[in-house]
Amino acid sequence: MFEIPGYESGPLVQDSAYLDDPLFWPVHLGASLQGEDAQRAAFGADWDAAMDLYSRLSSESEWPVFSVPLASGHTLHVVYRNIEGEHGVDYLIHHPMWPAAEYLAVVDGHFMGPGTAWPELLSAARKPAAEGLGDPDARLLLLFPTLGDARLPDDAATVLTTALAALTVMEEPAEVAAVLVENQGQWASAHWRQADGALINDGGHSYRNPDNAFALPEGRLREISAALDSA
Repeated sequence: MFEIPGYESGPLVQDSAYLDDPLFWPVHLGASLQGEDAQRAAFGADWDAAMDLYSRLSSESEWPVFSVPLASGHTLHVVYRNIEGEHGVDYLIHHPMWPAAEYLAVVDGHFMGPGTAWPELLSAARKPAAEGLGDPDARLLLLFPTLGDARLPDDAATVLTTALAALTVMEEPAEVAAVLVENQGQWASAHWRQADGALINDGGHSYRNPDNAFALPEGRLREISAALDSA
């Protein structure tokens, strides 16, 4: 059984085979695909098959984990937390020298985030470690739900369109990308800035806003910023 230090819940199972299924991606991005038009564009005629896939991803007997190693030695873990009545997706970051993983974001009914700014998301996608998941498109879409950035560049939708076209069978990936850019995460888009060596934001639900009582410690904020290479 796979383990993440400090993350005590659930039977964690790494299963990268899900990432080869074109339907995994719209299912994974579902929290940002609001409205019937967006879901129609994302799933097309495959709605029933997508719901079957979601049922497997949500099985309480196995909690799928997808790991994204960073060149810094840190690893981002995407965990499908399948507790009855408390399903959600936890986004964690860990380094072998840390006693426990830290939360970056949580996607569920009691969401927490954002966890990344757009430059960090691109960096994490495009600068893989020597081993592990290396596909930049897969890394980008897997981590996209952590995003919350009020200052996206003009080409953000184009970058997402390219990833969606590469990994899915969507007929109109550009339409879906536009929805993702507009909605981003479950939280309000945050403004990011550098302070004391860390990239921080003003999000009221973010672990990376030092004004929040539940924020990560200053040292962790600096190390996470360096790991995500937001410079």
